[in-house]
Amino acid sequence: MIRPRKMKRMELTVLRSDMNTVIEYLGRRETMHFGEPDDSAESAGFTRIKTLLDRLRNCAEFLGIGLPSEPEADSGIPGEAEEALAVSLCETIDSLAEQEAAALREEQRVRETYREAKAFANLNAPFADLDQLSYLTLRVGRLDPKIRPELKERLAGRAAIIPLGGEEDNRVLAASSRKGRFALDSELKKYSFETIAIPEGYQGVPAELLEGLEGRIKDIEKTLETIKGEKQKIRDKTQVELRRLASLLFIALAAERLKSRLDSTASVYFISGWVPSDMIPQINSDLSKITGGRTAIRVYSPDEIPEVRDGGEKVPVSLKHGAFVKGFEGVVSSYGTPLYGVIDPTPMVAISFTLLFGIMFGDLGQGFVLLLAGLLTGKYGPAVLAKFRKYSTPLIAVGIASMVMGLLTGSFFTSEDLLIVPSRAITGALTGQPADHILTIMPLAEKGGSVTKLFYFFGFTIGIGIIINSLGLLINIINRCLMKKYEAAFFARTGLAGLLLFWYAVFIALRCIFFDGRFEWLDLIGILVPVASIFFGTVIWRCIARERPVLEHGLVTFIMEGFVEIMETASTYISNTVSFLRVGAFALSHTVLSYIVFRFTEELVHSADGPAGSLPAILVLIFGNLVIIVLEGMIVAIQAVRLQYYEFFNKFFTETGVEFSPFRFRKSEVK
Repeated sequence: MIRPRKMKRMELTVLRSDMNTVIEYLGRRETMHFGEPDDSAESAGFTRIKTLLDRLRNCAEFLGIGLPSEPEADSGIPGEAEEALAVSLCETIDSLAEQEAAALREEQRVRETYREAKAFANLNAPFADLDQLSYLTLRVGRLDPKIRPELKERLAGRAAIIPLGGEEDNRVLAASSRKGRFALDSELKKYSFETIAIPEGYQGVPAELLEGLEGRIKDIEKTLETIKGEKQKIRDKTQVELRRLASLLFIALAAERLKSRLDSTASVYFISGWVPSDMIPQINSDLSKITGGRTAIRVYSPDEIPEVRDGGEKVPVSLKHGAFVKGFEGVVSSYGTPLYGVIDPTPMVAISFTLLFGIMFGDLGQGFVLLLAGLLTGKYGPAVLAKFRKYSTPLIAVGIASMVMGLLTGSFFTSEDLLIVPSRAITGALTGQPADHILTIMPLAEKGGSVTKLFYFFGFTIGIGIIINSLGLLINIINRCLMKKYEAAFFARTGLAGLLLFWYAVFIALRCIFFDGRFEWLDLIGILVPVASIFFGTVIWRCIARERPVLEHGLVTFIMEGFVEIMETASTYISNTVSFLRVGAFALSHTVLSYIVFRFTEELVHSADGPAGSLPAILVLIFGNLVIIVLEGMIVAIQAVRLQYYEFFNKFFTETGVEFSPFRFRKSEVK
């Protein structure tokens, strides 16, 4: 297709009871474009699902489970049962997380208490005075074991209660920071804490207290180990379920976000978006089936939409290409999206990019490496290379083009000798005069006439530039006519007048070069007519359109703008054409670099002493080819893209459109 797919505005009136079913269908089919979402509008349903999804993420993080970043392929909108299951799992996991957090906090407090107490274990000072000397406030006494858990809960985060005997023993040690001593004493008093008298004059910290702290640390460690085991059980049991629920909630979140931006009443929703016209019959049929014919559907052409006619809204652009052309959509989209209804330049970009790359990077062996890279990153390549899949088709295309050019120049991994036999066979069959190389670029490759052939080759690259420039101008003329901007189509420097000037200048140059011609007086007419059309284009069009005044900005401004336009036209066409000399220059540089690597390798082989002496030559050959493939390959790709951008796109890409971005659940699978 040389034009984007035809689009139509589809409006759906959907019952609330069918809304989730319709949204799920649209998200799976990826058929309707709604434009940029408005994140500021969030419904109660959206907030509820988002909160639950965030909670599920936290639970998964606690268990060490990685959740998907988008829905799985077979996911759907969750029902009440799935949401209830998600809430139940979150409650179970949150409870375990709280137990672990509480145990860790208590462990930290007890360890701090133990470190402080141990520091004063051998201190030669009365125990009664220790809390005056240390960070700790220590209280030793008796407390009913039945009320001990309640006291622990009330003192959580402020103090530690450590049993000095078994769990049934009523002797405890209460410890807090010096700052929290008053709160500790207040709570102990409420729970009838009975202080145990420490013998008067007792020095340091009693060993019984340290043993109690050590025992408590071991108990907490056992508790944490139990929690760890329970955590692993829950992880093994719920891992698949958590991932499934996360996928469902992703879809529910997308559905609620869409609902929040739609107009609705108490009983129906109104959906309006752009769809490709060739998909409308299928959408009609499918929606009729899944909703039992309860959905009302209306379809409008772009010219029936007032916002489109007034220029306030752009129709989204959907490009439909085969595998080869689709691989080069990224080159076009990185520059901009074509306007709806105009010529799609992607097929021409695919051909010209492949051709230019092959000319600048001609080597049968190196091209095969690029071809192999394209196959490995393709659909049937290793899964580890799947993220490079979008480069597969371009790599295959430029690899084949490089192989063809390498066959013509007789280069195979920089070697000039390996392809001599097939080159002689081909040239002998075609011309009757066998030659070592079908195409000679390197001036030193042969004696006599090689420089002339090089000039012919540069002339060939200029010819490619003329064709690409002409295509850009033709596309612009057609696009302007389709957009009914006839002044730009016929009188602008990128319109018909500019194209005629460009072609006639090329005609004069070819006549003078190949037919020993010279500039004739008729050529003056051929040049002046398009120049005058460009110069007086605005005036001519305003007269045709009966717009007044004819000189909109005055005579002086008109003359100045006319001269500037003519000078810019001449300089632009010359620079745009000469710019394609870089294709020949990079082809020559590739040949020279390959020649250097090959000759250097050849010298090392001739000077090698036995098989071991050939190792440096092999290393040079491998490293040299690797540098050429990676470094020069990148440079050539950049130059091919540059020629597309500055010598082709700027002829007609004066305004960009809106890319067709349909509502979808899975963002990574863009068709």
